[in-house]
Amino acid sequence: MSGVGENQLISIQPDELKFLFELEKQSYCDLKVSNKTESYVAFKVKTTSPKKYFVRPNTGVIQPWDSCIIRVTLQAQREYPPDMQCKDKFLLQSTIVPPHTDVDELPQDTFTKDSSKTLTECKLKVSYIATSTSQRSSESGATSGDGNGSESISVTTVQRLKEERDAAVKQTQQLQHELEVLKKRKRNSANGLSLKLAAMVGLIGLIIGFILKLALASST
Repeated sequence: MSGVGENQLISIQPDELKFLFELEKQSYCDLKVSNKTESYVAFKVKTTSPKKYFVRPNTGVIQPWDSCIIRVTLQAQREYPPDMQCKDKFLLQSTIVPPHTDVDELPQDTFTKDSSKTLTECKLKVSYIATSTSQRSSESGATSGDGNGSESISVTTVQRLKEERDAAVKQTQQLQHELEVLKKRKRNSANGLSLKLAAMVGLIGLIIGFILKLALASST
């Protein structure tokens, strides 16, 4: 078994899962898992509280010198943990597999310990970051001792606001584009209708003129 966050096959960033904790709301933490070898490496994520977390992907294969992102989602909780402390743990297992192996092709015993293969493990701790709301509502009234919690909250909040702003700008630009397309279509259809109407009026005029000429010719 290897130390926290890194072994001879892979490296994991960050080396601790931190979740912004708020009642009745989900929170997530992304892990970047990097393959440090020239071989294909398969990984599997396990946790002591599988009903509490949603991990995607929980199993995968990383190509040589490549990396992937694992998103761990903390499900919405109905009550605060004692003193905002979390005892949950995660275990990330990794092992070398044959080249070009797909995740669907992994044998069931890929992550079973035996003497014929190298199976490395990384342990990851879990911590909760209390929001201002949870700090007021929690019976413990726990706060972050070194002030990193409030800093993390500010960074997370700003990041989420930027993402929401960018999404709103993109949606507005898309709506403006669609509006311009509709305006062009409307103008084109209006121009086409005007031409048709003018042609019909001209044709009717010609017919009436022809009839009048016939009437005058017959009267003479």
